[in-house]
Amino acid sequence: MFEIITLVILILSIVIHEVSHGYAANWLGDPTARLAGRLSPNPFLHIDPVGSVLVPAVLYITNAHFLFGWAKPVPYNPYNLRNQRWGEAFVAGAGPLSNLLIATIFAVLIRFSVAFDFSADFTEMLGYVVFINILLAIFNAIPIPPLDGSKIIAPFLPFGLAQKYRAFTAYMENLGFIALFLCLFIFMQILWKPFSALVMSIYHLMLGV
Repeated sequence: MFEIITLVILILSIVIHEVSHGYAANWLGDPTARLAGRLSPNPFLHIDPVGSVLVPAVLYITNAHFLFGWAKPVPYNPYNLRNQRWGEAFVAGAGPLSNLLIATIFAVLIRFSVAFDFSADFTEMLGYVVFINILLAIFNAIPIPPLDGSKIIAPFLPFGLAQKYRAFTAYMENLGFIALFLCLFIFMQILWKPFSALVMSIYHLMLGV
């Protein structure tokens, strides 16, 4: 039962992550996601059969070190954004920030679990929500294309270097699955230990344990 609940939590968290990108883009002047109907909370509009269901299920069944997945990317046109320097970074950052917000809300609920008389099983499920959303937030913030973190760096760079960096990230995104699995390979080989330590540190900090 907890396996199914964990997968559902992951899928819904990924969907919220993607919808947040669309809302941020719409707020900053780009209506692409809204006009495409992608600001809807209906998860079926955002679920990718491979990234939202198959990959997480395989990782869970095979007892992988972590759960990973993705939804259909919410479309947006960066040239429509009012702030051309910082707009894309704000849109990219909205996804990880939404996951951190979810983790914070549910961590607060856990801290008051005794007052609310939550059962141990229900409190454990809330803990999964916190952990999964911290994991999604930190993973997506890694500055490796095509992850969100790669789009946050450019505004901090000198103009010429920022243009070259944006061209590089666009090239990597065009590679699709090749770029994604290259990112995962780098992540597992180099970043797994510091990543897992950071996730657990934030998790314990939020829960106060």
